[in-house]
Amino acid sequence: MKGKLYVVGVGPGDPELLTIKGLKILNRVPCICVPKGREEGSSLALSIVKHVVDLDGKEIIEAHFPMKKTASARDRKAPQESCLLDTKWNETVETVFSILGRGIDMAFITIGDPGIYSTFFYLYDRLLELDPELDIEIVPGISSINASAARAGISLGLADDKIAIIPATYTESLTSVLESFDTIVLMKAHKVLGAIIRALAETGLTTKALYVSRAGMSDEKIVRNILDVTESDLNYFSLVIVRK
Repeated sequence: MKGKLYVVGVGPGDPELLTIKGLKILNRVPCICVPKGREEGSSLALSIVKHVVDLDGKEIIEAHFPMKKTASARDRKAPQESCLLDTKWNETVETVFSILGRGIDMAFITIGDPGIYSTFFYLYDRLLELDPELDIEIVPGISSINASAARAGISLGLADDKIAIIPATYTESLTSVLESFDTIVLMKAHKVLGAIIRALAETGLTTKALYVSRAGMSDEKIVRNILDVTESDLNYFSLVIVRK
């Protein structure tokens, strides 16, 4: 009998934002799969978990996922980095499938919520291709979007407000997005902040935007005037919220 795979969102950074259900699962399973952006680096997800879960005696499987831009989660023929990404994803799939095949329950932990721009869903279809009956339970977590809005003390949407959540680096028509929605959340804004500020100026929304970096972490930073963001404030774990 195969083991069960739990996909657990561990929240944006504050260990106290890990859900009770997620915590119970992580305490129970003997094996945890940990995604990393760099092979030689550490896992932010694991650094959150280790504050509230005793990892002694648990098998920790590290999965290296290069931080590369991809055209689509389902586009396996995308150029450039696709071969490397496919190789890494398939290596992890094989490892996870092998452990489950030994009847061992395991958890795959992911920053924030598994359903929002999460690494795991690059693996999901591949796992089910190997075994459509595989038992996979997805446990939601608090996303950086929710955490950032809460920390900033703002609402993301009320009544009939329209909300857009967009990876900032993928957006070629930002001006039209800014004009079309009441709230716009731009994920991973650090590399294109200049372009975001120019689009905000064009649409008259500069004063409606704030910048949040590393929400829920010890070095969290909230900049309410986006024009005050400095180079030292820029971080991979950042977003911009535009609220009209």
